Amino acid sequence: MSKRALSLFSAALLVLAPLGAQAADGAEAWTSSDVALRANAPGIALPMTVAGLSLSKSGEVSNGGKGIDNIAQYLSPDGAVQATLYIYLPSYADASLAAYMTDKAIMARFGSKTRRTAYASVPAGGRAGTAIRAVYDDAGDGALTTAAAFVHAGRWMVKLRVTGPSARRRAVLAGLDGMLAALNFDEPATLHAAAPARIAPCPAIESGDARLTDAAPVAPIASEIAPDDGRTPFCLRETVLAADGAHDVLQQASAGAARADGAIIVPVDDSGTVLAFDPAHGGPGYQLSIHAIGQTDLYGVYDKVPSPRQIAAILDGKDPQTARAEATADYAANGEVTLRRTR
Repeated sequence: MSKRALSLFSAALLVLAPLGAQAADGAEAWTSSDVALRANAPGIALPMTVAGLSLSKSGEVSNGGKGIDNIAQYLSPDGAVQATLYIYLPSYADASLAAYMTDKAIMARFGSKTRRTAYASVPAGGRAGTAIRAVYDDAGDGALTTAAAFVHAGRWMVKLRVTGPSARRRAVLAGLDGMLAALNFDEPATLHAAAPARIAPCPAIESGDARLTDAAPVAPIASEIAPDDGRTPFCLRETVLAADGAHDVLQQASAGAARADGAIIVPVDDSGTVLAFDPAHGGPGYQLSIHAIGQTDLYGVYDKVPSPRQIAAILDGKDPQTARAEATADYAANGEVTLRRTR
């Protein structure tokens, strides 16, 4: 499986395009006024200056010109406190998984001394319980404080990151909380309630290679197993080791145990790449789809959940049965979805 989008964790290192980058349909991805920066397609805005941080630059992380993977950088006057605003369109949008995968990325990047000191639901744009807020102290061997927040609005994900020296912790938290409070949504009713993911170990589950069946895949516009931004609990089936590291295999759960018909997902990165095994339509088995920013690739139907070895091969792009998708759904910033048959 090829990586289609750069991890949002490292996106702030990019040299960004000028303010007002053009999307594919000719409309600008970002526009600005004297007081605010606005992502046009999702209808989300943030002041040009907020909580002592001012806009430095904006552009796109990937999918250049499509307006579906947008980033803006804010800085304190001395540049010591840095903030990033990401607004992107994953085909599998979920705030709890974005927080979960960013947590893993931060812990891996900043080392064992890093302490997560806050992880809870908070308000966004004046609406209670619509963001997940996480704070990390003693990052980078005690030198840094970093904080993040995650919001799911309609089809879009919003991710905020603020980082600065540990001595400026108060400014880092003021920046994050100020940006969360100042977010403005054209359609606030599209904000999803969000909570940190709830994950417990699954009971022992039978393992073994799955067989690709002759059942025809059904093209979903989005995965039917969306976990409702943390409201649906999961259990951990296993962890598989792929070339780029370890990945958790999660299954929908109820009453503390995996559901017999529960769907399975494998979050891949913090930019919304997800393997999803949906219960097949009209018969037994599981259909594989791979979700990313602006795209869903649809594969075949397995007679059962693939084994850890098979899932690792899928992640590495080495599984001969999933070397090529049956179809691809492309998502545009204006809401259009185009289905392309690839076989």
